Amino acid sequence: MANSNIASLLAIVLVLCNFGFEPSRAQDFCVADLSSEITPSGYPCKAATSLSSDSFFFTGLEAAGNVSNNIGAAVTPPFSAQFPAVNGLGVSIARLDLAPNGVIPLHIHPAGSEILLVDKGVICAGFISSSNTVYSKTLHKGDIMVFPRGLLHYQINVGKHKAIAFASFSSPLPGLQIVPLSLFASNLPSSVIEKTTFLSDGEVKRLKAFLGGSG
Repeated sequence: MANSNIASLLAIVLVLCNFGFEPSRAQDFCVADLSSEITPSGYPCKAATSLSSDSFFFTGLEAAGNVSNNIGAAVTPPFSAQFPAVNGLGVSIARLDLAPNGVIPLHIHPAGSEILLVDKGVICAGFISSSNTVYSKTLHKGDIMVFPRGLLHYQINVGKHKAIAFASFSSPLPGLQIVPLSLFASNLPSSVIEKTTFLSDGEVKRLKAFLGGSG
């Protein structure tokens, strides 16, 4: 009898947890109407009568990204703007291409966690917790690593050949802020950067010249 009562209690707790944490949806999907303005909760929905099977289909991740740039890396993101079907569903995906020594610099996704799956090559990846603890790992084909929402993280191709990975996100619009670009590709005054990062004036000017910043 005691075991039966415990089992019943656990079942009730699980049901309550599901009610508490599973978001309710009044409709099955909300394919983005890209002709409308985006809102904090995403894009408005297209009328269901205007949809077809093609509305839930995306092609393009088979194509390699252009890594001929300063960081030797490219990201192909089928987020809501590229793949309207993920709008409102809490998921998205992106392809990462990295040349040898290519890097996805320190960055954050303010609106979503990330899971990275390596498809080809060797990638050193890691993130920094809010307590400044570093968690890093060298990933090979078939390996995955998770990056919690809002934490600084990076990926570096440490192999001799091109690397490919696919990143899944817990949001159709995870957002992206790349720290070096925010600092050195913007017009944030050099004097402010020097004070807040403890870098020398010469180093700040070198990085701004390299990444195209001003100020």
